[in-house]
Amino acid sequence: MSRPPASPGEPCAYEGDAVLTHGRWHDLAGRLASALAGYGLGRGDRIAVRMRTRLEWMVVSLALGKLGAVQVAVNYRLTPPEAEHILRDCGVRAVIADDGDLTPLLRAWEHLGLRAVVGVDGPGTDGPPAGGLAAGPRAPEAVSLPALLERTPAGEWPEGTFAPMVVYSSGTTGAPKGAPLGGWNNRPDPRVLADYLASTGFDGASGGRGNRTMITLPMHHGAGPASVRTAIRTGGSAHFLRRFDAEAALALIERSAITHWSSVPTMLQRIMKLPGHVRDRYDVSSLRFLSAGAAPVPRELKDQVLDYFGEVLHEGYGCTEAGMISGCLPADHRRKPGSSGRPFRQVEVRILGEDGGILPPGRTGEIAVRTPAVISGYIGRGPLGPDQLDGDGFYRTGDIGRLDEDGYLFISDRRTDMIIAGGVNVYPAEIEAVLLRHPAVALAAVFGIPHPDAGEQPIAVVERQPGAALTGEELIAFCEGRLARYKWPRRVEFVDALPVNPMGKIEKRRLREPYWRGRDRAV
Repeated sequence: MSRPPASPGEPCAYEGDAVLTHGRWHDLAGRLASALAGYGLGRGDRIAVRMRTRLEWMVVSLALGKLGAVQVAVNYRLTPPEAEHILRDCGVRAVIADDGDLTPLLRAWEHLGLRAVVGVDGPGTDGPPAGGLAAGPRAPEAVSLPALLERTPAGEWPEGTFAPMVVYSSGTTGAPKGAPLGGWNNRPDPRVLADYLASTGFDGASGGRGNRTMITLPMHHGAGPASVRTAIRTGGSAHFLRRFDAEAALALIERSAITHWSSVPTMLQRIMKLPGHVRDRYDVSSLRFLSAGAAPVPRELKDQVLDYFGEVLHEGYGCTEAGMISGCLPADHRRKPGSSGRPFRQVEVRILGEDGGILPPGRTGEIAVRTPAVISGYIGRGPLGPDQLDGDGFYRTGDIGRLDEDGYLFISDRRTDMIIAGGVNVYPAEIEAVLLRHPAVALAAVFGIPHPDAGEQPIAVVERQPGAALTGEELIAFCEGRLARYKWPRRVEFVDALPVNPMGKIEKRRLREPYWRGRDRAV
């Protein structure tokens, strides 16, 4: 679905008291595109964007779209050394960040040959030096975005659209891999793609003329930017909430008569844990579309959400490598409790047994999917191998589930050890690598255990070196400066010996089982 061109004075985005009109949006984006061109940046260049959920993201993305550059999404919570791998892997040439202090970024990345590190909130220089830039490697300079926008004329640029994106996911090894959104394995027929996209948008329910969409998801994932794009392209406005707070979200829904909101289960949990008299203060009747994804939605939470918000809850299941796979409509939640819905149109789902054979309905196995959005491969790693993408074009998700007789998909487990904490992917191998650097640690296993608010949280089970003395608090403190805080283990337990199989691999399933026993889903 698309809309007629908006008038320049029509608002397209809000954050707090700030209002951005379509005309001002394009003017600022043109100014930023011109400024970046002054740094020698242009079509095809990859520019990292490390920003919170804020209105300025729209200006940055449109500017990169006008420039013909590619936006590389970087989690703002990563430490500079952690983010360096992404910058190197993707060949990033500049960074736009809203860190309050750019100094740690400049120090960590001074050897990467970046053209500039642009501070969204300043400070920094006003722009490229007179006479242009010298060729060859150079230490990046901090550049002030407000100064760039004030001093640089917009120039002549195409109207443009949001920039294409690269987002980083990971395999079981935890090594970040860049997936180009829209980098399809086989370029789909336009009619097939249009039908698929309409279906994944729940046939217009996810947007529409006059929509007022609340944006709370992070902009370094695919879902946050997708919510913004859908809101604008279908004739509505984006309302940014930079830091999620349950009551603030309800207040924004009432104040701005929000009609659409894409969330993660943790956000819904926090709202439903507010005292009833607090929730009852707010009129949320304007909301007609509420989606939840990125992590399983517990059955009890679905019921609470439906009772409070009404029959507006849509649940989506998908992955970076294959796009959206299935969707659960409001009516499905009570009819098929625990289901992730039916596959979207133009999506085929197979359940594979251990031998790779296709299993019948009711049998549990690995979920493999064929969608118009399956990527061709990761940045710098060539095409997907046959262990990930078979000859029929089916992508093996690593998730475990079943299809019932009515074609509904139920997800029960996943093969990868990835933890989903509050809708954010956390990779145990990355945490284990840091813990093993402590001299008192012999072996470490990290996995997810249930958490009533976040869905999962990381726990570390550690085998000490013989004779070593080490407390859990000391080991958690060791993560400071080495891992983003959301990756830190919330608990550390010590054992005399970790269980290992004959190949020497730690048997995490044995460690995990006691925490997940009796749960609907073993994820």
